Amino acid sequence: MSEEELLAAAATDGNVAWVLISAALVLFMTPGLAFFYGGMDRSRNVLNMLMMNFWCLITIPILWVVIGFSLAQGGDPLLETGANNFIGGFEYFGLKDLNLDDGGVALIAVAFLGMFAVITPALISGAVADRMKFSAWAIFAPVWMLIVFVPVFRWVYGGFLGDRGSLDFAGGTAIHVNAGVAALAAVLVLGRRKGWPGEGHPPHSMPLVMLGTGLLWFGWFGFNAGSALAANGTAVQAFMNTFLAAAAAGLAWALVERVRDGHFTNLGVASGIVAGLVAITPGAGFVAGMSPIYIGLIAGVICAFAVGLKTKAGYDDALDVVGVHLVGGLVGSLLLGLFSDPDYFGTEVMAGLFHGGGLGLLGEQALANGVTILYSGIVTFGLLSLLKITIDVRVSDEVEDAGLDLAEHGETAYHETNA
Repeated sequence: MSEEELLAAAATDGNVAWVLISAALVLFMTPGLAFFYGGMDRSRNVLNMLMMNFWCLITIPILWVVIGFSLAQGGDPLLETGANNFIGGFEYFGLKDLNLDDGGVALIAVAFLGMFAVITPALISGAVADRMKFSAWAIFAPVWMLIVFVPVFRWVYGGFLGDRGSLDFAGGTAIHVNAGVAALAAVLVLGRRKGWPGEGHPPHSMPLVMLGTGLLWFGWFGFNAGSALAANGTAVQAFMNTFLAAAAAGLAWALVERVRDGHFTNLGVASGIVAGLVAITPGAGFVAGMSPIYIGLIAGVICAFAVGLKTKAGYDDALDVVGVHLVGGLVGSLLLGLFSDPDYFGTEVMAGLFHGGGLGLLGEQALANGVTILYSGIVTFGLLSLLKITIDVRVSDEVEDAGLDLAEHGETAYHETNA
């Protein structure tokens, strides 16, 4: 299909409507994430967690349209320019020259991808719960989006990693592995919470966690199926894959807990569902049949054990961002090297090992994730270290004991207790 035909197809009314709806669904995921994390957090810090997520909603869209989109997608052949494979240019600075001449395709790309730019740094907030200064977060989140998310997104989609043949349908590498390793770097800079791990910090509201899980699952259909960028068969398959992988991972995590601990827990089911959603994201449009169930089952089991590594290794990932997003994204991305089925979709991407493709795709997946882990981990550690020696990144012991809601925001979620 020629570039003109591709643009015409993308601009049909049905495709435009589907991608706009998908963008709204992805936007809905950030409040869902706020409830998910907020319920897992302690009651005296729940508003702080909500604000960390909503801060991303009110700052990053502005930075994205001013410069982020241009650096991330400038030079995309679909937009008829010619930037290099490492970073875009300034041709779309402040939405310059983005009009409706192409049927709105470019503006749809700004809107849809902007929702991904919002939620990626928001994912990191769960790792630093209970102890990060909000003033530090207010600087960190938008800056991280610009200097970490944007270049990695560029490399994976239209840059040197994608050009080599690595696959990432909706953001397993560019979003979840990226944010997951950043979360690990962040907790290494901030250090442990007071009393961790001896005291334990159970979720203060499982109903909020389960509500957040439902909102995330609902929004994820836009996240994955919307990444087909058209109302077509690939979107349908990505939708079904998203449904099946999440269910399988939730079941797998629940069974692990039942065998290991003797209980089916709500937190385990919720965490498993999210792990399955993360794991299917890179391959949502490249696998079919039973593959999403296999991916979900494998991710559910691995992530159920991975969240316990923090206690053994001594890093205080408060709300299991590393165990779910870094590990889940990495598992899903590498499994794509086994399960990718281009014949089913009629695409020209590499086939996975189980479909006659050998180990080539698995190697490219490993390389893409390795580059992402190194870059994101090093730059995130450096950024937070700089903030630590300038404005400091951690609240005082007194604030940590009393709670961040009142100290950082002057309000409390619950008037009955400040536990």
